[in-house]
Amino acid sequence: MSTLTQPPETGASDFDALLARRRFRWPRIWRQPLMIIGSVVIALWLLVAIFAPLLEPQNPLAQGSARLTAPSAAHWFGTDTLGRDVLSRIIAGSRVSLPLAIVLVILSMVLGSILGALAGYLGRVVDEVIMRITDLVFAFPTIILAMVVAAALGPGLQNAVLALLLVSWPQYARVMRSMVIGARNNEYVVAGRLLGAGVATSLIRDVLPNVIAPILVLATLDFGNAILLFSGLSFLGLGTVPPTPEWGSMVSDGVKQFSSWWIATFSGMAIFSIVVAFNFLGDSLRDVLDPRSQRTVGGRSI
Repeated sequence: MSTLTQPPETGASDFDALLARRRFRWPRIWRQPLMIIGSVVIALWLLVAIFAPLLEPQNPLAQGSARLTAPSAAHWFGTDTLGRDVLSRIIAGSRVSLPLAIVLVILSMVLGSILGALAGYLGRVVDEVIMRITDLVFAFPTIILAMVVAAALGPGLQNAVLALLLVSWPQYARVMRSMVIGARNNEYVVAGRLLGAGVATSLIRDVLPNVIAPILVLATLDFGNAILLFSGLSFLGLGTVPPTPEWGSMVSDGVKQFSSWWIATFSGMAIFSIVVAFNFLGDSLRDVLDPRSQRTVGGRSI
């Protein structure tokens, strides 16, 4: 008596298992304390930025006679050298630092992803040219190159964005290039090309949806770095123009009045809180969207 054996299921069952694992990760992410802390802090700062005019106890640009006043009931975070309320300026500064960081990260991600995808997909001359440009940018310290470009363009928000965009896009290009090189020879990509798909169609339809996760993780982690870079340029006088309230310029003012500790301390705490929050969020998203980026070297994950 013969028995019939069924061949092991492969395609559909493997795909269903992959989807099930990914669906399982999303509920699990909210059980991570760092994810919750980062999300709450970011949400609070976004609400502060949106409702800043309603939350500011005083006009952040209004000068007063109570100069360099320590924190008190009238001025919770004290006043600066011109008698301006530090708390009001920190709240108003969130409307400068956060939107600029968002714009910078989006522009860097889009530009770097496009160039990196073209370099990885087309290869040869295109790859060499784009990668040598990234090598040239990486040859200089990030903040030094941004300072040189910002100094050449002059102070101002738009010039600061351009200067930081120049030094920020190569990291996205390199990550995208490596991911595209690994995916361009997959069977579904080759099949699409054989069916007549062009470069743009193949990239958008077949390649990018399967390699975008590491880019999203990098972008989330890069928000904190963008805020630090903007604050650094403003600290050096190459970012915002006075009297616009911005956290980096406020830290610079506090350093000049070192005995008035509250100016630099509270402004620095604002920068610290949002940067750490984005790092918490980025690390948690990496565990969900790009678990393959976890590598163990000497017992440590990197």
